[in-house]
Amino acid sequence: MDDIYDGTSSWWRQWELEKFRNSKTCQSCQGNRLNEKALCIKIDQINISELTHLSINKSLNWINNFEKSLSDQKKLIAAPLKKEIFSRLNFLNEVGLNYLSLSRKSSTLSGGESQRIRLASQIGSGLTGVTYVLDEPSIGLHQRDNQKLINTLKNLRDLGNTIIVVEHDEDIIREADYVVDIGKNAGIKGGSIVSEGSFQKILHNKDSLTSGYINGIISRYPQPINKNGKKGFIQISKANGNNLKNVSVKFPLGKFISVTGVSGSGKSTLINETLYGAANNRIYEKIIKTLPYENISGIENIDKVINIDQSPIGRTPRSNPATYVGLFTPIREWFANLPEAKVKGFKPGRFSFNVKGGRCESCEGDGLKKIEMHFLAPVYVKCEVCNGKRYNKETLSVQFKSKNISDILSMTVDDACEFFETNPQVFSKLKTLQNVGLGYISIGQAATTLSGGEAQRIKLSKELSKRQTGKTLYILDEPTTGLHFDDIKKLLEILHKLVSYGNTVIVIEHNLDVINTSDWIIDLGPEGGDQGGSILFEGLTKDLIKLNNNQTGHFFKKISRVSGSKYSLIIKIAYYTQS
Repeated sequence: MDDIYDGTSSWWRQWELEKFRNSKTCQSCQGNRLNEKALCIKIDQINISELTHLSINKSLNWINNFEKSLSDQKKLIAAPLKKEIFSRLNFLNEVGLNYLSLSRKSSTLSGGESQRIRLASQIGSGLTGVTYVLDEPSIGLHQRDNQKLINTLKNLRDLGNTIIVVEHDEDIIREADYVVDIGKNAGIKGGSIVSEGSFQKILHNKDSLTSGYINGIISRYPQPINKNGKKGFIQISKANGNNLKNVSVKFPLGKFISVTGVSGSGKSTLINETLYGAANNRIYEKIIKTLPYENISGIENIDKVINIDQSPIGRTPRSNPATYVGLFTPIREWFANLPEAKVKGFKPGRFSFNVKGGRCESCEGDGLKKIEMHFLAPVYVKCEVCNGKRYNKETLSVQFKSKNISDILSMTVDDACEFFETNPQVFSKLKTLQNVGLGYISIGQAATTLSGGEAQRIKLSKELSKRQTGKTLYILDEPTTGLHFDDIKKLLEILHKLVSYGNTVIVIEHNLDVINTSDWIIDLGPEGGDQGGSILFEGLTKDLIKLNNNQTGHFFKKISRVSGSKYSLIIKIAYYTQS
């Protein structure tokens, strides 16, 4: 790891230079990627580049009709190719990806979209006797498309395959052939099989948190918090980036706002790529790339805009929750003030694993050593000198209550809260981590081992530890990804607490429990891609339910009608642990 900070490694240069780069269409091929000779080859008056720029549903329509322009001999040649192409396109259409184009860059796809695209190749292969393992395939799916995904997995199962799904979605749990519930809690308090068997068996297990929430024994919603009744709006006018159709929409201040709609309806385009950039540019006078819009008003009512996404909190194992939330500095200062440290002349820097002096020089404070493997990914092994503790013997000799600095970093947040109870500065930051449901993680856990949901909640805890002005706009994209019912409840408590201070919280979400607690809903659609990008509804949940032809409202009507009837689907794993 000795080249991480020297500025010469290729990945480091690429990351640093990325902010100064801008993409533009190639003038020679006009973005088609192929030369003129290749583009001259056409079937039914369309070349391969034009075909890949079509959405999935338009591609399906073309593949079903292109044979009309072929001779009988060519139809015979095309038949097996058509079958292979159709099966894959049809799968992508069935699992709610009909709005994507075949030429869409993979870097712009969500995790759930990427996973469903990989599934498409398996469906087309027609293999049997295979065990497939899927991690949260319902990510980014509207409730309408959930059943499509379930039906597809059933078909894959019926071919003679075994499907193991790590999932929290209730629809998928209900339709499982076999459920394995792991817990009861997370981290060191989890790791046990709470229950396994049919869905009905899980429902009758009193020790299962999962069954408690599904049965309604445990409330899914936090206690109501008094809101401040702030008035006013942020309004964005005539946004027309990507598939948005001159959208004008108001976001009420001091409210918890859910932005809903089927996949590809334009939610991320409106919030992440238009509103966030526009607000940033107005408040901080920065130049952030923003999709086109005519005007934005009401920004004078907020002083900060923060996008709390699920990107990692750090790119190397040196980054961890303690350093990110500003917890590590007071801990090092606290150790430096211990009598034993003062006698030895140790300063706070002595207890940092990023600088020379107190760290183990054999691994340079990583605790791990990198072994390059030919034709394989590098392997990391524990440092044989410090045994993974990151520090040298002299630094580790400074202890309080038999704990050295390495022992502190290995503590869970719950244990550290108890240990630092008498240190207000450290305890307050630990408490915010505990409040967002991360009591089970180690405070020195490498950032690269944290899930997206964990990283997002660490960012939330950092914001909670700051002094509140009551004028902050928070934006979160699918914050429930990877979360159990219990974690979602804790997350909602935090988000509504932020709103109670006068802040405005906007979430892009499909989870009905989150949407049901919203103060305001903005629904986009009616479909994805070209058929989306319109505002279908703005208002309260009770009014959304009254709409007859609204997809989101349709599923709200069913939210209280959860039955215990028999279902069948796939082998299913219902995890409570978030990692």
